[in-house]
Amino acid sequence: MAKPFFRLQKLVRRTQFLLFFLTAAYLMTGSLLLLQRARVAFPPGPRPPGPLQALPVAAVALGVGLLDSRALQAPRVSPELLLGVDMLRRPLARPRPGPRWLRSRNSELRQLRRRWFHRFMGDPQGPPAPGPEAPRPAASSRGTYVGCFSDSGRDRTLKGAVFFDLRKMTVSHCQDACAERSYVYAGLEAGAECYCGNRLPLTSVGPEACNHECKGEKGSVCGGVGRLSVYRVEELQPGSRKRKTVTYRGCFRLPENGTRSFPDSLTQANATVDACSGFCSQKEFPLAILRGWECYCAYPTPQFSLRDAVDSSLCGQEPEAQRLAEYCEVYQTPVQDTRCTDRRFLPTKSKVFVALSSFPGAGNTWARHLIEHATGFYTGSYYFDGTLYNKGFKGEKDHWRSRRTICVKTHESGRREIEMFDSAILLIRNPYRSLVAEFNRKCAGHLGYAADRNWKSKEWPDFVHSYAAWWSSHVLDWLRYGKRLLVVHYEELRHSLLPTLREMVAFLNVSVSEERLLCVENNKEGSFRRRGRRPHDPEPFTPEMRALIDGYIRTVDKALRDHGGAGLPGEYVPR
Repeated sequence: MAKPFFRLQKLVRRTQFLLFFLTAAYLMTGSLLLLQRARVAFPPGPRPPGPLQALPVAAVALGVGLLDSRALQAPRVSPELLLGVDMLRRPLARPRPGPRWLRSRNSELRQLRRRWFHRFMGDPQGPPAPGPEAPRPAASSRGTYVGCFSDSGRDRTLKGAVFFDLRKMTVSHCQDACAERSYVYAGLEAGAECYCGNRLPLTSVGPEACNHECKGEKGSVCGGVGRLSVYRVEELQPGSRKRKTVTYRGCFRLPENGTRSFPDSLTQANATVDACSGFCSQKEFPLAILRGWECYCAYPTPQFSLRDAVDSSLCGQEPEAQRLAEYCEVYQTPVQDTRCTDRRFLPTKSKVFVALSSFPGAGNTWARHLIEHATGFYTGSYYFDGTLYNKGFKGEKDHWRSRRTICVKTHESGRREIEMFDSAILLIRNPYRSLVAEFNRKCAGHLGYAADRNWKSKEWPDFVHSYAAWWSSHVLDWLRYGKRLLVVHYEELRHSLLPTLREMVAFLNVSVSEERLLCVENNKEGSFRRRGRRPHDPEPFTPEMRALIDGYIRTVDKALRDHGGAGLPGEYVPR
């Protein structure tokens, strides 16, 4: 009997001590916060003793909205309080140095204190406290501010190019991006989103609706929630990249119904490629078609898919002869095909949780670009990458388990991580290419190349030995624990884009029109080509590395065949 009683007494004593410790810690924390608020509310300086010792607490409470100024009014004001008011009105002779954030708020806090004391003294002549200044159209940009417009989501007119920047969005940055693609108007929304186009939105609203500051340019207006601040782009800013030029797609036979299938046309003597491309860019068509002196603007269609090019000499005749012939020259304009750029979150939560799984460097970002433009729905991510969000992947900010996205990017492996998903698209790429791509990303970001010193350092061999094993284990784990899999090879997606993409879209249970798929094919590269100089050594793998990687390739190839598939593409399976 004594032993249980002793244990109970010991437990009670420990509980009392714990409660005492927590109470003391809570009181100490509250005292520290109160002292810190008092420091922020009043600049350091001498204060008279007496009843004014409690004055900073009231001032702080008013500053943070805890007290109403009317609750602090009194019929009489003591001389000590008048002395405190007089001292607070004096400028400080020697301000004590402090943190930058504290010094930057001194002027604002001083105005708040003056406002409170003038109310307290009942002085109607006191200086009014300036409110927060409304953002204004950027004065430093070379474009012309057009106005504030309503953004109607899927029906927006500025949808030629889209990107976001949560930290550094400025008006000039957006204008340069739109000018580079030969767009006339640049629209900014919610402080961090940029949209381009050649036609103004239909609905104009009051300037007060565009009340968000640019994330990277304080004081400049960058739209609002569902509102666009629209600027007319005049020219590229100094130091920005050059405008994109037209690209020759080839010589093609006219469709069966001739030029009547082309939506717009221009006929003029001595029509040039630049004149035709400029005309079609202004009309926001991705294709400029020249046939003699005739210029046509169009989209790729099932009747004019640009898959069967003919000999270029058939289009090299005299203008009059070419006009009578059945062939035309096709050029890609700088503007984007906008038939597949509208994207949104799923209207209801998905019942099937789908993963887009791949080893890093296997083309997951590019596959997401294709899926989003084909289905019209955002893709999510197990991670958060601000760089990808800035490139237009709005699902990066959404929680990966929200089920508001069509599929979720992941590089994870292991039974627990895999069994969370109901099904998955397993994207596999040549490990040699994947390892090089991932090493480039680690050293130089999504669009850069690793420097020569990175390839020649010890970092590269260590990377290969650790990541090559991960490439193999990633595929093997998904084959073993995945519930419902669609295996997609990067090389097949690259060589046979539309058939492979149709299979992926069908797996995601989304119906897509042929025109939208052709739009995806026309915009297939997106913004994901690496820029800069390639490393000097095109073959960074040593014989020992190749022997290691080839062994993993054989293992994965056998596992795919045992799983009922066709194995890895023969182009990189060792013989």
